[in-house]
Amino acid sequence: MAMLLAGGVGSRLNILASKRAKPAIPYGGIYRIIDFTMSNITNTNIDVVGILTQYKPLSLMEHLDNGRPWDLFGRTRLVEILPPKTGEEIFDWYKGTSDAVYQNLGFIEDFSPEYVLVVSGDHIYYMNYNFLWTFHKEKKAEVTICLIRVPEDQAHNFGIAVTDEYSRIVDWEEKPKRPKSNLASMGIYMFKMNVLREALREAARIGGTDFARHVMPIMLRNNRVFGFEFKDYWRDVGTIDAYWNANMDIIRPNAGLNIEAWQIKTNLSVKGEIGDRPSTYFSRICRVLNSLISRGCIIEGTVRNSILSPGVKIGKDATICDSVIFHDVTIGPNSLVNKAIIDKNVVIGKAVQIGIGRSVPNQKFPDQLFTDITMIGKNAKIAPDIQIGKNCIINPNVNLMGINVIESGITV
Repeated sequence: MAMLLAGGVGSRLNILASKRAKPAIPYGGIYRIIDFTMSNITNTNIDVVGILTQYKPLSLMEHLDNGRPWDLFGRTRLVEILPPKTGEEIFDWYKGTSDAVYQNLGFIEDFSPEYVLVVSGDHIYYMNYNFLWTFHKEKKAEVTICLIRVPEDQAHNFGIAVTDEYSRIVDWEEKPKRPKSNLASMGIYMFKMNVLREALREAARIGGTDFARHVMPIMLRNNRVFGFEFKDYWRDVGTIDAYWNANMDIIRPNAGLNIEAWQIKTNLSVKGEIGDRPSTYFSRICRVLNSLISRGCIIEGTVRNSILSPGVKIGKDATICDSVIFHDVTIGPNSLVNKAIIDKNVVIGKAVQIGIGRSVPNQKFPDQLFTDITMIGKNAKIAPDIQIGKNCIINPNVNLMGINVIESGITV
């Protein structure tokens, strides 16, 4: 069985995660980030999944719909939403990844699994977990961690493993300042059930709450821990730049991301999202180049190297470049949107220019927004003729009017 960690705050994604859980953030037009892990689970024929939710879970719960879109619903197939047990004296909130699983040991034990797969709901990748399971058994492992090689200058952002010639993990560091290798944890773990139970209980006794920081050191002392090296496409979309790039990978040749071949499923029946949309309308004068266009769009301008979700309206002579546009955004005539992420239901007036001017990191969030991406929050309204620079943030529900220019790096 699988336990899926889907309670992340996603604070580095800024306004994209201000109203929704990180795994529920839209991706690739019609999908949510969590669709990839859910599809991997069902494509591997795992029948029971516990979804550990916490932060702003309502949109995520509505999207998951008890597992129906992934055929995880019925007498022998189950998706169970497992929020924190609020109201109990000790278990008010999940304090970390391992604490979330520890609090739900009773749920896991009800199914008497021999193996438990623990996965995260906020990565973009395709994996058949049966290969991981086979590796786990062949190595007679008690714990197997999925690893992937990352650029050496990024290794300090991950849990890092050192393995021997037999793939056994001999050293482990969580986000080290000077990494000993570039084999990074993907946040995917295969456990023997009895080993998981003992390690979680020992970690809880000493106040441990996190798999990477607290449970792994215990297991390295007591158990046979191996690393399964994954060599295909995988992206941690935990930052704005990584999220934008993962969307652009859909339309980049040879990026390694192939949603159709991976058989990624999503919930098509959420009201107003996808399933009840009409076909997209392309006017005679529009131009669309190297872009992904969802159902229900109306395009009268130019769209280049961009991802459009359902219901987006592009006015006459408007130009959209290198951007990710969420559901039901309206962009007025003669407007320019350059390298932006625009959340749902935004209305942009005529002759607006977004993503222009000099490159200046965002003044309020310089560590989050510095690659010239401008972000417009959900339900914002941008009056005509306004110019907005690079690395800007327009917060949700802002009604932007009476301003001619917003310089690069400004947050409104």
